[in-house]
Amino acid sequence: MMKVKVTLLAAGAFVALAGVVPLSTAEANTAGNRWFSNLLSTGGTEAGRNQGGIQVAANRQNDPSLPTFSPRSAEWSDRFDPSSDTLSFTFDSRQPTLSAQTADNIQRSIDTYLAIASRGGWGAVPGGQMLRVGLSHRNVRALRERLIASGDLSPAAGVSNTFDTYVEAAVRRFQARHGLVPDGIVRGETLAELNVPVEVRLEQLRTNLVRVRSMSADLGNRHVMVNIPAAEVEAVENGVVASRHTAVVGRIDRQSPLLNDKIDYVSFNPYWTVPKSIIRKDIIPKMREDPTYLTRYKIRILDNKGNEIDPAVVDWNSEEAVDYRLKQDPGDQNSLGQIRINFPNEHAVYLHDTPQQTLFGQNARFHSSGCVRVQNVRQLVDWLLEPKGDWSRAKIDAVVRSGERLDVSLKRSTPIYFAYITAWSTSDGIVHFRPDIYNRDGLATPLAATDT
Repeated sequence: MMKVKVTLLAAGAFVALAGVVPLSTAEANTAGNRWFSNLLSTGGTEAGRNQGGIQVAANRQNDPSLPTFSPRSAEWSDRFDPSSDTLSFTFDSRQPTLSAQTADNIQRSIDTYLAIASRGGWGAVPGGQMLRVGLSHRNVRALRERLIASGDLSPAAGVSNTFDTYVEAAVRRFQARHGLVPDGIVRGETLAELNVPVEVRLEQLRTNLVRVRSMSADLGNRHVMVNIPAAEVEAVENGVVASRHTAVVGRIDRQSPLLNDKIDYVSFNPYWTVPKSIIRKDIIPKMREDPTYLTRYKIRILDNKGNEIDPAVVDWNSEEAVDYRLKQDPGDQNSLGQIRINFPNEHAVYLHDTPQQTLFGQNARFHSSGCVRVQNVRQLVDWLLEPKGDWSRAKIDAVVRSGERLDVSLKRSTPIYFAYITAWSTSDGIVHFRPDIYNRDGLATPLAATDT
């Protein structure tokens, strides 16, 4: 099965699909017909792949599983690809969440959402039925209307009961804009996000406009940005994202803090000294349930002189353990994984690897005790150590494999920011929203607290 990947790279792409720019119905129909006609007719050519800032990786004529579209009737044919991978969309990933232009971008999006609100906003999509490609159901009509209202689906697609592959692509685009796994299926979190009223989204944009303006100072040519609600880390250089990483951040009762600091050094194959808060909240209860827990996870108990203490002599029905130092040895089970990125701060938080890689594939990635777990952390370390000139990805991999405990100082300290941004937009007109996981917006936005 051939896979088509469409990448919206620039403002030159059909803006009604970008989720922000309001068009009249006539303009949208004309633009939609032209965009889809170009997409389907030129997909297999080099010119087609680059036309209008859209990259197409396959030719529809060579893949009969793809749907056909009639510009005259605005109707889709009944052709379906049983795979949910027929079409996937990726927005321009090189634009940072926070830049000198972000405030202006958000203001333009506010104007757009005001226009949407003036037209009546969007209606709710009924629940009770999981919606996916190939389905014909009355709820699909409401879904189409909702996606058209926010600009994720062209009005030229019509409002039938059929969930075709273009509706699926619009759902994927919507999910990507809202930080959800873009599987093209409407259920759970996707349905909840679809049914957030436009008035709530407007207030979310206004709230974040104030936040962004307060952070609009020069962030530095090279910096790391952690956006907590997005559970995402960006390495930014000269205004462009060098690498973007899915992350796991603090859960609601153990929140990752807002901070502005500098990364000084990287630790390979680190020890983990268990914070007293985790000893109290996690280790003691676990040891009451399973006395072998510390031994199995290679966590040693040390007194104030560094002498090792047998876990069996500690009273786990009290808080005696808080008076000791608990230290986990390097290795596959280490809670920090194989790398820790250090920026000494009053909150005792840091970026690190993790042995629990499956968490990165969830919608809700709020599981840590305040520190930030980073997917593909070696790529980030490679970028941080690049100015030293004597480090490479191969060298990083070799040190990790060796198991050697090693601290490496950066040639220049790199600024790092922990921010709380739940709504923003980029210069290509894409509006992004994330859940107000710590309830700081004061709005009725849904929390992505579970994975469906």
